[in-house]
Amino acid sequence: MATPPPQGSGRGVPVSIPLPAGMPPIQPGQRPTPEQIQYVQQKLRVDAEAAGMTVPEFIEQIRKQAAQRAQQQGQAQEGQGPPGQPGQGGPQGQQQQGEQGQQQQGQPRPHQHGPPQQMRPQRQAINPGPPKPEALAMAKFLRSQDLKTRTCILNGERRDMFRVKRALRALESPAYEKARKKNPLLPEIKDRASLENAFKLLPLSMLALRIKQIDPPPGPNGKKAKRVKGQWNVKIEQQQEAGDDMYYAWLYEGSQVKRQLYAALALVAIFAVVLYPLWPLKLRLGVYYLSWGMLGLLGLFFLMAIFRVILFCITYFAVPPGLWLYPNLWEDVSFMDSFRPVWAWHETEKPKKKKKKSKAEGGGAGVSNAAFAASTGQPAPASATTTGTDTQVNSGEVQQRSYVAPKVEEDGNDDA
Repeated sequence: MATPPPQGSGRGVPVSIPLPAGMPPIQPGQRPTPEQIQYVQQKLRVDAEAAGMTVPEFIEQIRKQAAQRAQQQGQAQEGQGPPGQPGQGGPQGQQQQGEQGQQQQGQPRPHQHGPPQQMRPQRQAINPGPPKPEALAMAKFLRSQDLKTRTCILNGERRDMFRVKRALRALESPAYEKARKKNPLLPEIKDRASLENAFKLLPLSMLALRIKQIDPPPGPNGKKAKRVKGQWNVKIEQQQEAGDDMYYAWLYEGSQVKRQLYAALALVAIFAVVLYPLWPLKLRLGVYYLSWGMLGLLGLFFLMAIFRVILFCITYFAVPPGLWLYPNLWEDVSFMDSFRPVWAWHETEKPKKKKKKSKAEGGGAGVSNAAFAASTGQPAPASATTTGTDTQVNSGEVQQRSYVAPKVEEDGNDDA
């Protein structure tokens, strides 16, 4: 039934929206009920969201379509087809006559609420599934290149991320041409468009996805978590584009042969430890003596740690600033570097800020003394700058000022 559009769009051609069963139709010249108005508004809102448009834009689109149909019907009744199309004798004219017959018989004509097909942007959806062979070949090649990856946190897991422009440079390098000769699955790259299409094989096969930096989640106490330098907390973006300054995170971890081999070796080692009572006697004796030797080394290590603290406490008072045995023992270095050097003096940080502050205070005092001397007519005090090599003495210019007595003006109106 023909119903007027909702409030704010009541002009132009009426919009045909079928009402549900059980709701009385809207009569011409009669004001619709609140239930009918609410249903029409809800129907327009749902159809507009499905078409990716706002409600006013959607109503304007429906109005234009209805006006075009009315114009075509008027031309068909006069025996003339629309410009550039055949008359009623063609298939389009027969279709228009069928539409007119349906309207004359009182049958409601189905109305398309969506915009024309060519107006909708065509986007290729990412469907999870087995990756394409071309995408796997592309991922293997880029994984073997130096993309200067960094570590990021994606959904609570550590991932490697890289910049798009580095991947594009790798695809334009001579190494890619050599790899393409060996592996014909790698796509050919001729221009910028083919370059981006080749790179987009990664997100289409869920091998790498575009990410965006976000704030780290709050800690268990509700406090804001501290950021780790060089480590991002990221999330996946909906639009998977290929801009030079965009970042992608690897979901493809490469060959899992080494990881599976290490897991198998770990299971074998655990199974061998469990079967320790079944080992031969000589093997069990060797493990017994080896365990005692490891415990002895561990005890010597703790004794050395205690001894170096005692030695530092003694030398701190005897020969300050103190002596450390193996100063890099607890530093974040390799095992061999932990015992280099054998000894070193304790390093103390010098208060640099206090020196700067004292210099500033000394400079301010000199300026105030010079200003006071100039105001009283006395020569400016000398200033000296001392360094480790030489001494420079700068004496201010002596300016002798004559003393001027204050003048007292007499008022003639004062009583004698």
